[in-house]
Amino acid sequence: MEFVNAFVVSLQSVWNDSGFASFTGGHGIMILVGLILLYLAIVKEFEPLLLGPIAFGCILANIPCTGFFGEEMNVMKAINFGIKFEIFPPLIFLGIGAMTDFSPLLARPITLMLGAAAQIGVFVALAGAMLLGFSVHEAAAIGIIGGADGPTSIYLSTKLAPHLLGAIAVAAYSYMSLVPLIQPPVMMMLTSQKEREITMENLRPVTRFERIVFPIVATIFISLLLPSIAALLGCLMLGNLFRESGVMDRLSDTAQNALCNMVTIFLATGTGMTMSAESFLVKETLLIIVLGLVAFIGGTAGGLILGKIMSKATGGKINPLIGSAGVSAVPMAARVSQMVGMKSKPGNYLLMHAMGPNVAGVIGTAVAAGTMLAMLK
Repeated sequence: MEFVNAFVVSLQSVWNDSGFASFTGGHGIMILVGLILLYLAIVKEFEPLLLGPIAFGCILANIPCTGFFGEEMNVMKAINFGIKFEIFPPLIFLGIGAMTDFSPLLARPITLMLGAAAQIGVFVALAGAMLLGFSVHEAAAIGIIGGADGPTSIYLSTKLAPHLLGAIAVAAYSYMSLVPLIQPPVMMMLTSQKEREITMENLRPVTRFERIVFPIVATIFISLLLPSIAALLGCLMLGNLFRESGVMDRLSDTAQNALCNMVTIFLATGTGMTMSAESFLVKETLLIIVLGLVAFIGGTAGGLILGKIMSKATGGKINPLIGSAGVSAVPMAARVSQMVGMKSKPGNYLLMHAMGPNVAGVIGTAVAAGTMLAMLK
């Protein structure tokens, strides 16, 4: 009998220390959310390299009694520090810079305006968030979702509204992954068949000198103008300099492969770890997701509308579809411009033309974030 009592006490002790004893309905809902995100990442292949770790981080964050958020140091807490202290976003930008060819932008600098026009969604969402009762700092962090740039969204959120980081990061990365679903209907609605069929002239060759000078000059000028984004923009341009110099191939390879992959794992998993039931299952989360969609659609529309204006101003030399690539989801948005163009006119290759506004969008979103920081900090 004594043995049975001891056994029962042991089982009760194990139960009391287990996550099951503290498991709530909120935890269950968030684990279900994580499983849905895993389904989208693995089965539907929606940005699996980002959505997969985010989803798994969400599941881990909602398992009680893990000690991930306690006083003691552990690997998950270290990953969260990388987000909190703005370590991971600039390193991601280093990899993006090493993978990005700025030649289309340099060959047709006017497309920089399309990247700027696509930032209108940021300010539409900012205004909408303030009307819904968010503070100006929270509204600015929410609005940047419209740039479709996950690292910049995280960077700005940690500075202005860290308590909203989980919802903002998930919305930003989710809409990045859903670019092929969200953008085409907007593109079809705002352009005519004739406009979609426009064939653009080949881009001029860009010299090696131009490709090397651009990241250096851009870093100096924009960092002097907006010092608060020097880390983001500087890493972006440093990665690009690795790529274009022709003498730093090993650094370029490391930045765009090993380093970028490692940091993506940490950044995405850490982002998912912010999706605890206590912080995520609130009314504000739903509003942020809706506002993020409004921002993304607004950014797409802004680029398309300016694309239409530029098309008329140039006598039909610019296909307005490339304007939708002004959001900074590189290179997904440019691929969508190509896809819609090809459906309207087989053989109409717009990818390289769309890469101009696409990389301009990366710079534009960083500049928009820097402007907000300069105004609000």
